[in-house]
Amino acid sequence: MKGNFLLITLIIIIAVIAFIVKIIVSVVSFLLLPIGIIILIAVLSVLSYSIYSHIYFASSKFLNLKSDIQKYIQNCNDLNSHINELKNSFVDISSYDYGKGELNDNSKFKFKRKEWQNSIKNHQIYNCSAAVCKSASNQPIKYLCKYFNIEMNESTLTSFETVLNDFAAAEQGKELLRNERDSILNNISNSIPKLIMYFKRDAVIQKLGFEAYDFSDLYFPVYTFQYVSPGGNSSAKCDIKLNIGNLEKLIFYLNDLIKFRKSVQGQRALMTSTLREKIKSRDNFCCKKCSLSIREEKNLLLEIDHIIPLSKGGITSEDNLQTLCWRCNRTKGATIENT
Repeated sequence: MKGNFLLITLIIIIAVIAFIVKIIVSVVSFLLLPIGIIILIAVLSVLSYSIYSHIYFASSKFLNLKSDIQKYIQNCNDLNSHINELKNSFVDISSYDYGKGELNDNSKFKFKRKEWQNSIKNHQIYNCSAAVCKSASNQPIKYLCKYFNIEMNESTLTSFETVLNDFAAAEQGKELLRNERDSILNNISNSIPKLIMYFKRDAVIQKLGFEAYDFSDLYFPVYTFQYVSPGGNSSAKCDIKLNIGNLEKLIFYLNDLIKFRKSVQGQRALMTSTLREKIKSRDNFCCKKCSLSIREEKNLLLEIDHIIPLSKGGITSEDNLQTLCWRCNRTKGATIENT
């Protein structure tokens, strides 16, 4: 009798547990069903949109639109190539090369010396004392010249002026290129489905034929004063980025220290951002070769050119400078043209 009672009790407990499990499964299923439906709808929507966008980009409507604006896109890509050429203009300066050595820590004690491991060595890094690192942060241009072996002569100044002229043109070119690309996209926005333009803007840019444009300033060279303590437990560094502002300060600093040849003394001007804008204004923001101006082409990149190139004995003076559009300047190169 007692055994039957235990059996009945066990059956009842199992039945109750099964009932509770069934209720839990039903509740969970009921709660998850809407979520599952939502996920299914989302997946189907994304899949449908991907198919729709693929069909659109392959359609004759899009291909005809691409063909109609191809010359404008090519103009942007050509300007981008020119900007990349300007970015490559640089005077390679470096700290003194003392050779290479290998450091091995044979200490019996387990010192971490973590800063030793983090120390970087290349020609744009000068390893120095903490005092030099601190002074470099206070007088970056002076210490850059002193410890990275920048020679104080007219040739060096001319080289840095060329870099500044090219970098300044590159920075202006980046802004104008972005404006021109955005202007093209705005003009054709009504011809492209809003869903495509909103969710697939990067794809539209790529499919139209625009190249990948780099609008960053990573091309500015950075020179570093690096201090690592003898024990390897502390460090400090001072980074000097040769951007437009620091290049101008470097040019002014060199100009104050250089003794110029008598033949150019009093005639020479400094190629600064101020002089660049002065020449453009004097020439009415118009190319002196093709006569194209920013009035006809809003996002036209204008550059400052030496009429007699520096490589041919020309100097940086207002009489030897002219405004050229980037296309004409790219064609001219380091040649002397008949006027």
